[in-house]
Amino acid sequence: MEDQLIDIEEQQRRERKAKRIAEMKREKERQQRFRKNLKKYIGAAAAVLVVVTGLVIGIVFAVGKDSEKTSRETLVAEAEMTDGSKALAGEASELDHAEASDSETADITENNEDMDSQEAFTEAMGAGEKVQQDVAKDENEMAEAVPTLFSAETTENTVTVVDENVISSYVVLIDVDTKEIIAQKDAKEIISPASMTKILTLLVAAEHVTDLEDTFTITREITDYSYSNDCSAVGFDDGEIVTVKDLLYGTILPSGADAAAGLAMYVSGSLEGFVDLMNEKLKELGISDTAHFTNCVGLYDEDHYCSVYDMAVILEAAIENDLCKEVLSAHTYTTTPTVQHPEGITISNWFLRRIEDKETPGEVLCAKTGFVNQSGNCAASYEETLDGGRYICVTANSHSSWRCIYDHVEIYNKYTE
Repeated sequence: MEDQLIDIEEQQRRERKAKRIAEMKREKERQQRFRKNLKKYIGAAAAVLVVVTGLVIGIVFAVGKDSEKTSRETLVAEAEMTDGSKALAGEASELDHAEASDSETADITENNEDMDSQEAFTEAMGAGEKVQQDVAKDENEMAEAVPTLFSAETTENTVTVVDENVISSYVVLIDVDTKEIIAQKDAKEIISPASMTKILTLLVAAEHVTDLEDTFTITREITDYSYSNDCSAVGFDDGEIVTVKDLLYGTILPSGADAAAGLAMYVSGSLEGFVDLMNEKLKELGISDTAHFTNCVGLYDEDHYCSVYDMAVILEAAIENDLCKEVLSAHTYTTTPTVQHPEGITISNWFLRRIEDKETPGEVLCAKTGFVNQSGNCAASYEETLDGGRYICVTANSHSSWRCIYDHVEIYNKYTE
């Protein structure tokens, strides 16, 4: 009887999940239809603006042509006047008087037409600006109305993690497909993300680089930055010429601050400029109200913060990027041979290598760890289960790197089945 109840509950859970996935697909299709219609609206508005502007220019040109014609006819009349004929002279005098009067009237009319043309042009430009403002307003309203694809919500089935086998103080487990928070513990409390920060560093860099084989020269500024802040490093030397690909893998696998700083300098020319790009990405992901970064490596700073939920959103965005997912899923990597390191440097993702032999409902494919005193040991990971489920787990404030791994194992085993 108990087994039957469990089977019924499992069936109900799967039905809820299938229903949620269907809802997400319908929402995505609705967004695509809206964007398509919005593009049509923008195109039509632009066409109207072009037509109105053309009409105004035509009116101004026509007024100019009429004025030129009047002047030419006056000159012809004056050339035909005969000085030897008083009668003609008298008539010419009267004609001059009449033409002068007509000219004054024409000038007044022309001035009025010019004013009307200017007013029409001003109105047309104003209409064009209003169209642009309306389009921008519609886009903003759409952005506010449609939730980001990288988000998740608690439901009536969300479980609060109260488990003596989970040491971490902060936990979130998200179903990537249904956008549900499956389990959590203080998931939206502010923490220091430590080197989990480098997931965002990787994502921002991956969106800006175009040639993985392009090279970058490691500088003394970069090696000093890593050394003076007591950071983990790949081990690049001052003056060493490395590839962008080496920098990407070096940022994640050994959590190399030298590689991360190199990426930042390569992409934006300065550490500060790259941090601006990182915070722009947080805004794009819809989490800038609770997440803000001041450096690309995860150094502790009062203004460098996020929640484990925010980090889950960042990781979800990263696994949707093919290059990021490839880097985050690598267990080992050997950098390109250089003068300083003729055989390259072999680096490893220790979280993946340590968790690969642990029993979970599937396989943990991607991961990034972190540690500063203020956040304890923390980690973000992504697992695909044998039944096709996709989950992201982020934890913080565990007392050791091994305990952090066991927390993820416990969470995947207990809450994804």
